[in-house]
Amino acid sequence: MKKKLIILATVAIVSTFAACSDFLDVNKEIKEILTLETIFLKEDYVEEWLANAYSSLANDNGDVGIGNWPFAFSDDMYHPNYKGIREVTYGEESYQGSWQEAYRAIRQASIFVENVHPCEEITEEEAADYKAQARFVRAFYYWKLLQKYGPVPLLPEKGLDYTDSYEALSIPRNTYDECVDYIVSEMLLAAKDLPLYRELLSISRPTRGAALSVRAKVLLYAASPLMNGNTDAYATQLVDDKGNRLLSESYDETKWAKAAAAAKDVMDLNVYQLYVAYVRDNGDVAYPATITPYNDGNFSLKDWPEGYADIDPFESYRSIFNGELGATGNPELIFTRGQNQSTSGINKMVLEQLPIKADGFNRTCLSQKQCDAYYMIDGSDAPGKDMEIGRGDGSARTTGFVTAADVSAKRYLPLVKDVSLQYADREPRFYASVAYNGAVWNLLSATDVINRGPYTCWYYRGGVEGQSNSGNWLLTGIGVKKFVRPSDTNDDKNADGATSHITKKADPAIRYAEVLLIYAEALNELKATHQIASWDGTKTHSVSRNVNELKKGIQPIRIRAGVPDYTADVYDDASAFRKKLKRERQVELMGEGHRYFDLRRWKDAPEEEALPLYGCNTLMTTTEQEQFHMPVEITSVRTCFAEKTYFWPIHRDELLKNIRLTQNPGWLNGY
Repeated sequence: MKKKLIILATVAIVSTFAACSDFLDVNKEIKEILTLETIFLKEDYVEEWLANAYSSLANDNGDVGIGNWPFAFSDDMYHPNYKGIREVTYGEESYQGSWQEAYRAIRQASIFVENVHPCEEITEEEAADYKAQARFVRAFYYWKLLQKYGPVPLLPEKGLDYTDSYEALSIPRNTYDECVDYIVSEMLLAAKDLPLYRELLSISRPTRGAALSVRAKVLLYAASPLMNGNTDAYATQLVDDKGNRLLSESYDETKWAKAAAAAKDVMDLNVYQLYVAYVRDNGDVAYPATITPYNDGNFSLKDWPEGYADIDPFESYRSIFNGELGATGNPELIFTRGQNQSTSGINKMVLEQLPIKADGFNRTCLSQKQCDAYYMIDGSDAPGKDMEIGRGDGSARTTGFVTAADVSAKRYLPLVKDVSLQYADREPRFYASVAYNGAVWNLLSATDVINRGPYTCWYYRGGVEGQSNSGNWLLTGIGVKKFVRPSDTNDDKNADGATSHITKKADPAIRYAEVLLIYAEALNELKATHQIASWDGTKTHSVSRNVNELKKGIQPIRIRAGVPDYTADVYDDASAFRKKLKRERQVELMGEGHRYFDLRRWKDAPEEEALPLYGCNTLMTTTEQEQFHMPVEITSVRTCFAEKTYFWPIHRDELLKNIRLTQNPGWLNGY
């Protein structure tokens, strides 16, 4: 074999992976010029090479890693930094770090797959695991590219001959289905050698379930309307350099069947389950006693997992995201890219959510549409839901406010005095996620006692948290509580914005709730019965639109949330169930980066993202309480949808480097 000289540059690896072993220290360097043969004979070098391929998963490119989260903001959330996304004023250079980072890591992983082998320092079992990890990482990067940019070029696994001509090095885009087939095949190969479990120090490394779950998600997207039987003008224009279509114009129901079977493969591992916290008889403001869920005569009479009689739905949902659970203590966390460090990722999100009282930035808010998406405690819609956007059922919004007598009688828990009754009697996920006007922030870790909670946060104009000239106020008057732990505060911030008083959270890259929702969604689209082999070929899944199987996907989500089941007519009607399923994803997965892509793959974005942004009337003061809570259009944000935003533009520099690379429809091709 011809020896290739490799120079390993400085590898900056975030401390997420530093926990894996001593050789993954941040800024560790290998300065020697080494041959590939030498590198892959030493376990330390092997581990560091693999860690370098991992490293982009924990960077600040939120579309590949866990840093900035531009795709967490669709019609559900708003932040001033992402106004350009809502108004489609961004260009081909916006949020583009992921393309180069992903392909760099793909190359690193490919070299690793080609060269890692058993040797004196590495057993056969270890080599197989290492190789499977590299396959997973490579396929995961391709998936994130596919999700963001649509069809991308698949590089030769043995790499490119960089001595070749410029034209020869240019590679066209593969079709969407070819990208899916490659990712799915790589995840299957990885799954064969990945373990079912990881120990604490390796928690950020993939397992068999992680590989199979990504496979299910990729197949779900491939089955969705944007990619499956799309004959609209956009799909016609999305072509390679030879004019070949990149999205399938022929509808194929078996794609849904494959997605359902793939989700069932994960379920059949019997490794994962939804996390639940059990009933708490006593408590305080930060960790309240369990509020008894609605008595529906069904779930309310049964213990978990058949019902919610013995669980606390509020704490069950809240604890998944706010750092109460470590990654190893969360039975539904299938894959995490690690705890966030410094100002990146979820920590940064929390900083933007925290009120000014906590030295937070007080800028991330929810739309009225998202606020309305949460159910009432009995599973019904909130009165006046979506009436501003022409979808209301004719009912009027609830008026009035919580009184001192209500508080004394413990009515409308957990609301305090003077909170609008629009926020009363809502489902538990609402209270775990929404910082409504008058919500209580606990701020338990505040260094200074005077900054410690409980702090009732009001968003009226003229107040500390209300509309001001500083820009640190909620445009919609509705904040975000999801990801915030009762102890979180930013009062010990330092120069770079880092704070030890915000609990580090495990990024929920893939969790079991999503797998269950994938299963239900895919089954619902089937008209025939399909026989699909399991991932390892040991059995065959018979998949069809079976009501009992639909319930296996959706009921655990509803039960853990403390809301009643759907009615029989919803289960019997595919269209009605589809509508409910989409809403369930909107609520359950809020803020986790799903909604933006869901609206596009369903082809719902042209309608949903073009609707005006509504929120509370933040011009109103405390003397105008009723007016504050009557939704108004936020005219300073000109929401719209442009067809070209189905996929993100490819940076024009990449188009110049690769002459066979074609731009996504609607975006500029060159300078």
